[in-house]
Amino acid sequence: MNLRVGIGYDIHRLVEERRLILGGIEIPYKKGLLGHSDADVLIHAVCDALLGGMGDKDIGEHFPETDPKYHNISSVELLKSVVGLIQAKNYRIGNIDTVVVAQEPALSPFKNQIKKNLAQICGIGMDEVNVKAKTNEGLGEIGRVEAIACFAVASLIREE
Repeated sequence: MNLRVGIGYDIHRLVEERRLILGGIEIPYKKGLLGHSDADVLIHAVCDALLGGMGDKDIGEHFPETDPKYHNISSVELLKSVVGLIQAKNYRIGNIDTVVVAQEPALSPFKNQIKKNLAQICGIGMDEVNVKAKTNEGLGEIGRVEAIACFAVASLIREE
């Protein structure tokens, strides 16, 4: 068995007149994340963790924002593509662990729904996905409710 681990990180600015999408789930809030795609920081961090575990290029190289076909794309589609790459290289996902850092909104009511969605997209059990939410204690751009960030770690197992 060949075990690999990858780490991912993403941050996006919060702005008016955008939907807030985290883990492929729309979160009711007065602001959303700014980005070329739907700016889902959670899925972007997960994609980078999975790609890193394979020793592959990062999400920006796979899905460049200069390519118009990714404009306003659902990040779920990007994650599905990454899962396809994982399968093509004979890996399977062992687990995914995430930390979303947001001063607002409170994410606890949505964590289970996000876990379920990520597990379904990745073809793994809900007990193999973890979603944690933290504030930034009022510090920095996240604490000033100007941005949301996410950290992710993923393990991959090479199928021999």
